[in-house]
Amino acid sequence: MQHIGIVTDSTCDLQPAELARLQVAMVPLTIHFGDEHSRDWIDLTPDRFYAKLATSPVLPTTSQPSPAEFGVVYQSLADAGADEIVSIHLSAALSGTLQSATLAAKSAPVPVRVVDSKRVSQATGLIVKEAVKARDAGADARGVEERALEISATCRLYFLLDTLEFLVKGGRAGKAAGLAASLLNIKPVLRVNDDGVIEPFKKVRGRQQALAALAAHFAEDSRENGRMRAALLHASCPDGARDLENAISAAGADVEWDSHGSIGAVVGVYTGPGAVGCAYFPIG
Repeated sequence: MQHIGIVTDSTCDLQPAELARLQVAMVPLTIHFGDEHSRDWIDLTPDRFYAKLATSPVLPTTSQPSPAEFGVVYQSLADAGADEIVSIHLSAALSGTLQSATLAAKSAPVPVRVVDSKRVSQATGLIVKEAVKARDAGADARGVEERALEISATCRLYFLLDTLEFLVKGGRAGKAAGLAASLLNIKPVLRVNDDGVIEPFKKVRGRQQALAALAAHFAEDSRENGRMRAALLHASCPDGARDLENAISAAGADVEWDSHGSIGAVVGVYTGPGAVGCAYFPIG
């Protein structure tokens, strides 16, 4: 039986302790507050990040891991007995992280299958968890890769922001860049599309209406495609996540909750505080 290593990056927004339990190696991205550099989820937890963001005179930036950083992890897994590795990462349309992983894979001591999740945050986390289930059920590297790609193709990620300021200034707004966000109290519901690009889904006046619109779409999706496994995500806004969960329940969605999780520092650089959303896929 093959020994399969699984690697992801910190933007899956799964806590280090959970990744350790799942036996998944994580390569962190880095957050820069001026000359101060911190590794996502390792040096800078979400709570510390959002507190710092509220008082920092400079807008933070982020950087992807280098191929060498991936190379160290791939070598470590090979040394620990991995025959092959499946490396699952955030959308290539949002970061060069996948490119670094791909470059490192070319010189890795064992074969590495690099997967573009076409998603980010808890959506990538759901994909990683399904890959782990496939591995633990005895799938070979190809089977683990295929399961990750299958969930990537059916996983949906919707979210709403308090402001588009962070997304636009960070250069990650994608097709949402032209939204008239300056209009009073407009709360756009955004999604990450099948190409891994952020785009507008609906423009709604007011946060409660935006939550209701997202919940209604979730419920309609579950009526059409069956029971959903889902994760809630929030940027220092647990009450907002609970409001979204309640709205989804009230809309009549058929849902099995996998987790409620924080948006980590790297993703939070672009969402800003107050973001809430959900990721889900049909259980089948």
